[in-house]
Amino acid sequence: MYINNELYQNDIKRIIYDKYSLLKNKTIFITGSSGLVGSFLIDTLMYMNKNLNYNTKIIATFSSENSLEERFSSYKNELLFNPIIQDITNPIVCNEQVDYIFHGASNTHPALYANKPIETIKLNIIGTSNILDFALKNKNCKAIFLSTLEVYGEKENIDCFKEDDIGYVNFMIPRSCYPESKRLSETLCQAYIKEHNSDIVIARLGYIYGPTIKLNSSKADVQFLNKALNNENIILKSSGLQKRSYCYVADAVSALLTILLYGKTSEVYNVASKNGNVLLKDYANTLAEIANVNVAYGEMGQIELQGGSKVQNSTLSSDKLELLGWKPKFEFKEGIEHTFRIKKEVLQNV
Repeated sequence: MYINNELYQNDIKRIIYDKYSLLKNKTIFITGSSGLVGSFLIDTLMYMNKNLNYNTKIIATFSSENSLEERFSSYKNELLFNPIIQDITNPIVCNEQVDYIFHGASNTHPALYANKPIETIKLNIIGTSNILDFALKNKNCKAIFLSTLEVYGEKENIDCFKEDDIGYVNFMIPRSCYPESKRLSETLCQAYIKEHNSDIVIARLGYIYGPTIKLNSSKADVQFLNKALNNENIILKSSGLQKRSYCYVADAVSALLTILLYGKTSEVYNVASKNGNVLLKDYANTLAEIANVNVAYGEMGQIELQGGSKVQNSTLSSDKLELLGWKPKFEFKEGIEHTFRIKKEVLQNV
């Protein structure tokens, strides 16, 4: 599927560093395996297994057989790919010893925040608790928890958020199900570190985009992509002046592997690319130029009003991450072009 696309393979090759060799002959447990980030991570690990003899065993959780078949049917017979059907709000059922845990499972788009706030909270808090309990059973295991820029909330007179900045979140509205449960999940990680000496690092992701995104997502950039792929004008349902930190998925995965392997226990690291700190309308206009369509303006529907973020400035500082030796490989426009080209080619070959 994606892994057979030449441009996609080249993107994976560009992010592989010698320092990832710590993953050789290890076992990594992954949640959120069918998502934007998790699926790119699995393709990267499988590429390194096949081409660099990493011998990294992957235990990947999926919520259903359908999500497994839809994305990774080509890996079903690979010895190093071990999928399990697991609702992570239930105790984790896995008797194998794992070396690393990558916890990325979460509801991550606005329609779910509007329609499924209870489920969003439970998935984040109960799911994270179950993952951390599973980590306790694996001695010397290191875990990375994927959090979000939304934990920062809103703060006036700030250029970009650093890891020790905290803003305001109105916890009295259902839409806060996502940032508030992610905040509590981060606290839960710190509690396990305190009480059990767990080895956990936290990554706060910016706005990640890329070809592995599911097109049924209600995020604004995915709506833009849907229109572009159908050769329709992109509809911008606001002034587009919201400032965001966009990061191409290949760069995000390389950042997460760097944090997992070299990040310090209990520390938090923003995952963002400085060249992707742009306005929402910049994203829309850049994609429109690449797809040869126009940008038009429209009105938000009720679900979009309820589920969308009202924060105007969500830009992140990546200075702390870069101190670990990480640098982005993709320019902002290049990442959007690759997203469009790869997605279009994959859809044509389905």
